[in-house]
Amino acid sequence: MELLFLPTTYAPCPTCGGSRYNDDTLRVRYRGATIADVLAMSVEEATRFFTEEPSVLRALETLSGVGLGYLRLGQPATELSGGEAQRIKLATELQRRRVADTVYLLDEPTTGLHPYDTDVLMGRLRDLVAAGATVVAAEHDMRVVATADHVVDLGPGGGAEGGRIVAQGSPERIASVPDSRTGVYLKELL
Repeated sequence: MELLFLPTTYAPCPTCGGSRYNDDTLRVRYRGATIADVLAMSVEEATRFFTEEPSVLRALETLSGVGLGYLRLGQPATELSGGEAQRIKLATELQRRRVADTVYLLDEPTTGLHPYDTDVLMGRLRDLVAAGATVVAAEHDMRVVATADHVVDLGPGGGAEGGRIVAQGSPERIASVPDSRTGVYLKELL
């Protein structure tokens, strides 16, 4: 229900109970589950459910591989964070198999991720590079920056204080530049 000056509110349909499907559709079952049941599953739950469906399993494992195992299959796109949406796009690319000569531009892909999920995502990004792709990421997680082949440190500050290259090169090189704010944090980590 859209309310004029108040936030939109949602209430389950009294007929379908919020499943969004009519009775005829809900009578169709796969291994005992309706489409509504499947869409309510997380990616991890669905991975266990679809063990005998290789094409479905491959897509689900790819989503888990970029740290999205917790998402519900039927989760509306409007409820995804920017990082989650980027990782869904990345998972789609990873399923294509051919990634050589492709450039991936990522804007803070680890924002909001648990360190474990960041490690999982970094593993997939390394897989892309190993397959011949180039990955360019704007990133503030120093654990991620420390694993880069090449870092471009912009600054010296944010907003009007930024916009020029302060340092570039390996993480070790950035850590040795006295004017680099990123270098200070990298030096602690390295």
